[in-house]
Amino acid sequence: MCELLGMSANVPTDICFSFAGFLQRGGGTGPHRDGWGIAFYEEGGYREFRDPHPSVDSPIARMILDYPIKSQMVISHIRQANVGQVTLANTHPFTRELWGRQWCYAHNGQLADWQALPLPYYRPVGSTDSEHAACFLLGEIRRAFPNPPARCEDLWRHLHAQCERLRGLGVFNLLLSDGVHLYAYCSTKLAHITRRAPFGQASLTDFEMSVDFQQHTTDADVVSVIATDPLTDNEQWQRLLPGQLVVFREGELVASLGGELPLSQEESGLEQAESGAVDRTATARRKPDWLASDLSC
Repeated sequence: MCELLGMSANVPTDICFSFAGFLQRGGGTGPHRDGWGIAFYEEGGYREFRDPHPSVDSPIARMILDYPIKSQMVISHIRQANVGQVTLANTHPFTRELWGRQWCYAHNGQLADWQALPLPYYRPVGSTDSEHAACFLLGEIRRAFPNPPARCEDLWRHLHAQCERLRGLGVFNLLLSDGVHLYAYCSTKLAHITRRAPFGQASLTDFEMSVDFQQHTTDADVVSVIATDPLTDNEQWQRLLPGQLVVFREGELVASLGGELPLSQEESGLEQAESGAVDRTATARRKPDWLASDLSC
């Protein structure tokens, strides 16, 4: 499986600290040696770097560490190939235009029967299930909303429904952004943390590095980081639930949709007693949705 990294902030922020640990998982502390990529949204523009070689040995990755790019939105991906050859065309993240915005997509997982997903608008350049799913997902958004919807809630609910459809084909962990919102959908494994004042010190899990964020921030700064697995070993990360979509804007969590809460032992016992058998498909209950209001898309 691949690994994901994302960031949303309310001020231009560099991701060098998190990226220093993340890139180690691309052939160092992790087996993901089949390419990596990173995308930055900056002042209405977009730039990305992709490399089909291991991130731990990549001169491009080292250049990014030496050249701290300030951004309010970042998506990064390191690849362990399952479908498609190790080529630049098959390296995440993938990008398509919608509503005059660059939409950036990165996926962790593997899908079955993905070739059957309809592609009325966008076509893949490479040969991966991930890019095909990206073209499908953005096509479904474009079909439902030819223009940005008046209410963000409508888009978010539609996106969650399409992610649930893709999760039905296999493992589908997702990071997606249009430069305004950062979307994270969990099929099996994602975690996030929001840092705000009072800031403290953090230490990476995969690399010997620590930082005192108090020395690099103001009291008004808010930065959220999302990763497949927590990147630090001395902070409290929150795990997403299977089937949960969260939405970040300027560092703040503004929506949470879906998510399967495990049944308690009492609920499981009651279900078994009433049915006379264990229904292994009914192992969770849904987490209530929470959405901020009055946000434009």
